[in-house]
Amino acid sequence: MTAGIGVPGFLGYEVGAALPTLTQILDGMPPANSPPVTVIAVSGSAYHYSGGGYEIAEALMVDALHAPFPEAMDALVLKPAEMTHSTFAQPLPPNLEATATTGHFADGKELPGHWHVFPEHAAAGLWSTPSDLANLLLLIGRAWRGESRLFLAPETAREMLTPQNGGPYGLGAAVTDAGGSLVLMKRGQNVGYQGYLILFPAEGRGMVVMTNSDNGSVLAESLIRRAAQLYGWPPVGALAD
Repeated sequence: MTAGIGVPGFLGYEVGAALPTLTQILDGMPPANSPPVTVIAVSGSAYHYSGGGYEIAEALMVDALHAPFPEAMDALVLKPAEMTHSTFAQPLPPNLEATATTGHFADGKELPGHWHVFPEHAAAGLWSTPSDLANLLLLIGRAWRGESRLFLAPETAREMLTPQNGGPYGLGAAVTDAGGSLVLMKRGQNVGYQGYLILFPAEGRGMVVMTNSDNGSVLAESLIRRAAQLYGWPPVGALAD
């Protein structure tokens, strides 16, 4: 989030709409509904939340691995992490549609077609479950503590959980000090869905909340604060984006 790349996020596309290629997304060309991904600041100079930066990372991975991003992530991340109910496939495959939850706007109305399609795989395209994401957090915590190299090398996990260039983010999520304990926090916000995850890697404690509403962050934050009280977590203060 300090690479100086623009485009903070993406709105997705209604089911059945024409979908842009990765090149069209990066160039902001039709049928892409987002602006071009461009440099807006000197790299390393400031924090800018950037979904566009993740699309550049996606392009690099696709070129280097000579494989579609969903297939690469399935092999490199989802299967090793035993995230058996997760996929980056966009649109969602028909055999998984029955298990997907319909998204809702803030006024309670359902999204047309139940959800949006996100060809911006790296920035917004993950379908998952709370249990799968919780398992991922457990694996990150074990690697950070040096207890396992099965999924991530400890040195990689520690770099991920180190603030970059003076910003609030490590490599993938916000990280900060909470009462002397390191804490990782990440909000998830796609149209019709909001959620939150939190991890104290040293203690191996955390939580994942997922909702199918544009109002869901209110519930997610309330649940996390209540869990912090019940389980004696270090004070987290303001929950990060």
